[in-house]
Formats: sequence, C-alpha cells, structure tokens
Amino acid sequence: MISFSRSDKSRLARWWWTVDHWLLAAIGLLMFTGMLLIFAAGTPIALKKGLPSFHFAERQIVFLVLGVVAMIGISLLSVKGVRRFAVLLLPVTLILTLATLLFGPEINGAQRWLPVGIFTLQPSEFLKPAFIVVTAWMFSAQMENPEFHGRLIATVLYVVVAGLLVLQPDYGQAILISAVWLIQFAMAGLPMVWIVGYGGIGLAGLTAAYFLVPHFASRIDRHIDPTSGDTGQIEAAINSFRIGRLFGAGPGEGSVKNHLPDAHSDYIFAVAGEEFGAFFCLGILAIFAAIVIRGLSRLYEEQNPLVLLAGAGLLIQFGLQALINMGVNLAVLPSKGMTLPFISYGGSSMLALCIGMGMVLALTRKNRFLTIHYPPRRSFAS
Repeated sequence: MISFSRSDKSRLARWWWTVDHWLLAAIGLLMFTGMLLIFAAGTPIALKKGLPSFHFAERQIVFLVLGVVAMIGISLLSVKGVRRFAVLLLPVTLILTLATLLFGPEINGAQRWLPVGIFTLQPSEFLKPAFIVVTAWMFSAQMENPEFHGRLIATVLYVVVAGLLVLQPDYGQAILISAVWLIQFAMAGLPMVWIVGYGGIGLAGLTAAYFLVPHFASRIDRHIDPTSGDTGQIEAAINSFRIGRLFGAGPGEGSVKNHLPDAHSDYIFAVAGEEFGAFFCLGILAIFAAIVIRGLSRLYEEQNPLVLLAGAGLLIQFGLQALINMGVNLAVLPSKGMTLPFISYGGSSMLALCIGMGMVLALTRKNRFLTIHYPPRRSFAS
C-alpha cells in the first residue's frame, strides 16, 4: 500500500494527498474486473485462432501496465499541463486518423486502424480525450473573453473530427463525440434554440446515413426487425444472460465465448452475464456509475470553466461509451463495435482510456497548490 508522510513535499507525495483516492480505487477495481473477464473470454478465442491460450490476456496485461503508467503520469500534471498535453496530442491524432483513410487496411468494410509493428493502432481512440479537452479550452476561453471566437473554433474542430469518423466509417464514435460536444456546448451557455437546431441537424444526418449507407441501414433494420438479417451474435448474447440468471453458471462454465468471435471485446459483457450472473453485471454498472458520479461531484464547485468543461466531457464520454456497449449486449441498441471501458480487450482502447482517466484525475485533484509544512524543529535548548 502506498504511504506518504504529510511532511513529505515530493511531487509524488503532493499528488497522493491531492488525488481522489475513491476515484482511483474505483478505476483500479474496474481494471481488475476487466483482466478477470479477459482470462475467461480470451482463451477460447485464442485457441480458435491457433494462438497460445493466454495470448490475449498476456497482451492485455502489457497494455494495462503501460496504461497505468501513463494514467499516473498524466494525473501528476497541472491544469495547464493537461491542456498543453491535449493541444499536442490533437494534431498528431488527427493526422493519424486521416492516415487510416489513406493507408489503413480495410477490415469489415471500415478503415480505422494502422499497423504498427506487431500491434494495430486505432488513432480515433486517442483523438477523443484530446478533442474533448481542446474544445473545452475553446469554450472556456470565450466564456472568459467574449471577443475570442472560441465557439467557432470548437465547431470547426468538431466538423473535422466528426467528418473523419464518418469517412472511416465509424458512426458509433461519431455519435458519441457529437453527444459529448453538444453537452459541453450547452454547459458553456449555448442557447436552447441552438441546442434544438444542432439536435435537428444530427437527426437529419442519421436519417441521411440510413438511406445512403447500406451497412448502417442494415444494423438499424436488424435491431428493429430481427428477422430481416443475421442476428446470431445478438441472439447469443441475449441467451447468455438467460443462462447466467442471477448468479451465473460459474467461472469458465459459459459457452457463449465459444460462439461469439468478439466475446473478448465487444461482447465481453455477455460473457460476464453468463458466467457470473446479473448481480455481477449490476456490480460492473455500479462501478461505472460511481466513477462518473464521483468525478462530477468533485467538479461541482469548480470555478475554473476549463476544468469543469473538460472534466465533465471526459466523464460523460466514459459513461456514455459504457452504456452504449452494455446496451448493444442487451439488444437495447443496434449493434456497434465499441469497447466496454477497461473491460474489453484492446490496446488502443486501454491506453486511450487511461489517458482520459489520467486527465480526469489531474483535473479533479483538490488543493492542487497544497503547501506542505514541515513540523517545527526543536532547539537544542529545549
């Protein structure tokens, strides 16, 4: 267990006494749960692909260790440091996301990845936290200086980012980033008429995608009418919750992971439902809710608009992504390849989420400029 004296004024000690320990513990618990489920779901997938039994688990441990180091390192930053890091990260991720369209391999009709040695990088995952913090900076800058065109810059950035995601195509990520951006804009003082207008534009875009993009339309049709196409994965996921009931079939006793090709990633929540039961799944949901609510409560009395908008945006993105994944597993939402944060297998997702949570931990630190006083020295005469 980490222990620092309050008289220790090193940077790490200062971080320990200002970071939210409950938030840190909840994130750690979620990571542990994710590794438990990767060991459960990854083995059959690895054997099916002719790989060593613990191939996915071992790789996820590497990603987790790197991610934790990145998260702690970023959480040591000041507010200005978080902003600068996001400003540097955004153009790099924009260029890499554009590169996926030019040089990335096409997988299942999409170009979202770049091969980097033995790994596959998904730049859009890293684009999300950088975009959220930079747009928060633009919104807050105009709140402090009405003559600065921060809203216009944030809108242009949104159009560029959403456009790149649609071109990949990755409609799920585009919808997610649109929702977060609109909520940030509303928090920054966007008039209600504009909120309604942007909402209308979003609905018009989804309608156009339905009629112009067959792949997108097929997913919507299969969600509304399961008889209109292949719904094998969704049916298997739903059946896993029926089998698991309240307490689950037991660790390693599930069968859904033997049938779902994405059991270790997009449908890992279904594996949790079958092997550990509904109460376990509700526990996972509770951890996600605790992280979001705890983080937002730390921002409740925040006076710095940048901290408020950036922190809230990162937490909302984290929570919405979890809800979308769980909604797909429960057939509440149309099928969408989006990971369950810190639970699903995926190096890019793990590292990007650790970066985002590192930013949240940095922005929610209390008494960031805490002065640690040494105890008075005793004189020789006393």
